Amino acid sequence: MATQAPPPTPAQLREEAEPTERTQPIPLIVAGVTLAMVLAGVGYILLSEPFGAPALGDQRTVADLAGPPAGVAIDGKQVYTANCVACHQATGAGLPNVFPPLDGSEWVTGEPRVLANILLHGVTGELTVKGATYQGAMPAFAQLGDAELAAVASYVRSSWSNKAEPLDAALIAGERKASTRDKPFEGEAGLKALAGGSN
Repeated sequence: MATQAPPPTPAQLREEAEPTERTQPIPLIVAGVTLAMVLAGVGYILLSEPFGAPALGDQRTVADLAGPPAGVAIDGKQVYTANCVACHQATGAGLPNVFPPLDGSEWVTGEPRVLANILLHGVTGELTVKGATYQGAMPAFAQLGDAELAAVASYVRSSWSNKAEPLDAALIAGERKASTRDKPFEGEAGLKALAGGSN
């Protein structure tokens, strides 16, 4: 004879029923939209020819990135805008007490070798420009080509109130080849030593 289950206790009667798992399919509209988006993406990839349209990405070759070919004129102002304007400003006035001015700077209009080496190796530490002392660091731009450095140096030497002669790419090339320096110049003292005691 089967035993009868005891009646539920008041505590058991207060309990909620055990949850059950139910399958709730994705609504057909959501499934349809998802499928349409996937098909549109596949169609775009197949029809867009991404390897032939420059507008769809950077298509430059290693030769393109190496710089302009020999004999092509380089715009020094463009090089300045891309690399220098954030610190020294479009006016060449720099930022007071932060970045020194290039306009009227004795380091810019003075000995061309000094400017060439500043561009190639950078400078860190104390530097006096137009009677004001600056404490900071300028990075090296040795990653730019000789012609690009010569163009930007010539631009700053002849812009604003500066009236110095342009700087030749051969000077940059010679200084790059002759130097074994692997760190920036140590402020004004290092630059003066390079210039033979004068700037």
